Amino acid sequence: MGNLESSSAQDAIALFLYPLGTVFAYLAMLVIVADVLSRFIVDDPELTRKVVHIGSGNVILLAWWLDISSAVIIGAAIIAAAIAITSYLIPILPSIESVGRKSFGTLFYAVSIGVLAACFWQDSPQYTTIGILIMAWGDGMAAIIGQRFGKHPYHVGGITKSWEGSLAMLGAAFTVTGAILLFVEGNSWQVWSISLVVAVVATILEAFSKLGVDNLTVPISSGFLCFFCVQVLSFS
Repeated sequence: MGNLESSSAQDAIALFLYPLGTVFAYLAMLVIVADVLSRFIVDDPELTRKVVHIGSGNVILLAWWLDISSAVIIGAAIIAAAIAITSYLIPILPSIESVGRKSFGTLFYAVSIGVLAACFWQDSPQYTTIGILIMAWGDGMAAIIGQRFGKHPYHVGGITKSWEGSLAMLGAAFTVTGAILLFVEGNSWQVWSISLVVAVVATILEAFSKLGVDNLTVPISSGFLCFFCVQVLSFS
């Protein structure tokens, strides 16, 4: 009896540690890539930060595939938030934080993951995934495209954006939402209508962002808006 209990406990630990170990291995690889990029692309720290930004967002797909529990994701988000706060005070992650401006984006990113996981992960992980990936790919591509090809700027208050960057945000958000809803709900006019609505709102929120607050407003609003739209529109 004792051997059976011991074996069951070991199996439970293995089921917990293997997925978590895979995620940590992926994140460790991402940090190494960021460090290498920061050494070879010294004149463009923003590119390094956005590569990490996109790559770290993709971990939510890995978590979904491995069926990692919401408790583990929330715990990881808390740890990431603590690291972000520490790095803001002491530059322990210079390749991620040193972009020439003050921003709480990394902290807000972690908070968004925790909030969305707490609200949706157990029963509807697609909404957590949509919120995080819109922020990862949308904001990431907006910054990269806007910085390199943004020839047509516009101003929102004291914020300067480019139409090229905002269109990249819109396209990425639409693609992410459409792809995930297509996988979960199947192909329908509702899927693409919801994707367009979510993408437009996410792009507007990103345009009004300061100090990295879009890392909080965009993913949380996108996840909740998508959930609301799916409840309102029938997929029958």
